[in-house]
Amino acid sequence: MSRTRRPWLFPASILVALLLGLLPLPAMLLPLRPYWLALVLAYWLLEDHERVGLGLAFMIGLLADIAFGSLLGEQALRLTVITFILQRFRPQLRFYPMAQQALAIGGLLLNDQVIVTAAHFVLGQPSRGWMPWWTPLIGAALWPPLFVLLDGLRVGRKHSG
Repeated sequence: MSRTRRPWLFPASILVALLLGLLPLPAMLLPLRPYWLALVLAYWLLEDHERVGLGLAFMIGLLADIAFGSLLGEQALRLTVITFILQRFRPQLRFYPMAQQALAIGGLLLNDQVIVTAAHFVLGQPSRGWMPWWTPLIGAALWPPLFVLLDGLRVGRKHSG
């Protein structure tokens, strides 16, 4: 058995994360939408860090700003900060057990909520309420299955027959 190379997987996973961010949800659930882009980008930063840098994270963020109709630069700032932190702590995080990784990802997403709240406050945007503060917990809970799914697709094996 040998490892297969899937160059399409990174862009496809980013596209799916963008689409999940655009998926219509009932108004009551909108504030609870996980930050799919951050979760998918976190996976790639931990497992195949040569693919993702600050510039690419910024460009993906600008694309997300346009797709989501958010303030231009908000998603770019968020993903750039997440990328910077993950690049800095990658050597440690990569070898944490899955439960600790999920907690670390939850902390990273909590930091992201602080950035979003601060940016909205500075720009005079209306408060988003308390419901979005649950998204780091949701993201932490989604981390293990998302990691296993993406890792299974990335590390898939080709059977020699």
